[in-house]
Amino acid sequence: MEEEKIHPIQKFMDNIWLLLILGLAIPFLSYSIWGLIELLMVETGTLP
Repeated sequence: MEEEKIHPIQKFMDNIWLLLILGLAIPFLSYSIWGLIELLMVETGTLP
């Protein structure tokens, strides 16, 4: 009896914990980088 070969993408999609970690990490990192870029683009405010 032959073993059924599982495609690497199928193994990836079956790993619920990896998907959970990526689902939390990708938005966190992207919004953090976006926020840092926005902070660096803000001009210095002048006091009245």
